Amino acid sequence: MSSQLTLAERLLAGDKRALARAITLVENDDPQGWALVREIYPHTGRASVIGFTGPPGVGKSTLIGALVKAQRALARDVAVLSIDPSSPFTHGALLGDRIRLTEHFLDPGVFIRSMASRGVLGGLSEATLQAALLMDAAGKDIVLIETVGVGQAEVDIIDHADTVVLVLMPGSGDSIQALKAGVMEIPDVIVVNKSDHPLTDTMVREIRGVLALGGHDGWVPPIIKTEASRGEGVADLVAALTAHREYIESEGTLVQRRRRNLMNEVLALATHRLRRRLEAAIEADPEVQRLLDEVVERRLDPASAATLILEGQEPRS
Repeated sequence: MSSQLTLAERLLAGDKRALARAITLVENDDPQGWALVREIYPHTGRASVIGFTGPPGVGKSTLIGALVKAQRALARDVAVLSIDPSSPFTHGALLGDRIRLTEHFLDPGVFIRSMASRGVLGGLSEATLQAALLMDAAGKDIVLIETVGVGQAEVDIIDHADTVVLVLMPGSGDSIQALKAGVMEIPDVIVVNKSDHPLTDTMVREIRGVLALGGHDGWVPPIIKTEASRGEGVADLVAALTAHREYIESEGTLVQRRRRNLMNEVLALATHRLRRRLEAAIEADPEVQRLLDEVVERRLDPASAATLILEGQEPRS
């Protein structure tokens, strides 16, 4: 117990190794990790959490690298949580930390971590918000969450962030598809990266057209053109993020967002644990296996079987 308290104290003091250890515990669903989150939770809520979503290949990692550099120039401590596809072999982060944001690794004011999505439909791991809370408790001013970029299913980024940034690029079929897929209801800020492309202005017009169809109440997402590899437009992005933060604080919607996010997190954790408990019970219960056999033999429909399992009843003959 004393070592856990020591880990919590080191984490709250901003120790990067303690933070890395804490995230590993949570990611591995270790009871020590959940106990640690419980202990540090009253010290959270200070960091600004910004989520980045968008199709693969639009340059999210490069953009985040440029944004980290800009925020560090403003003397802000930054953490980056990159959600990668799960490795089919190790269930770890497939892309890993090695190739991401390499210029920031030696900066004591920057913490970078990859986590596996572990096959979650929306591209976000169960432990994502827990890791963000640990980063917050460690004293980071800004937590940047980069998602795997799986398109429409990725809308659960809104359950983890104070501000959502959608990154698109001109001339990309995936980006055009994102415009059509209802994803435009999600972002607070829209970035058109790789903006030296000749179709940039066309894409900006298309985005404005889609935004005009939506009923934005108060805040209209600004469209920022960037060339992240050269750092162009990044200052405009910082200004847009600051403006959105000030807006949601002044309107009181930051508190509402966080309440919604935390409620969704509680429900997601409860759902995940109930599913695991149910799966374990099904494997161990011959009566449930018999019920499933009835479904396979077409004597009982799946919905009725689910109801019977939840009610703890047996199928009626």
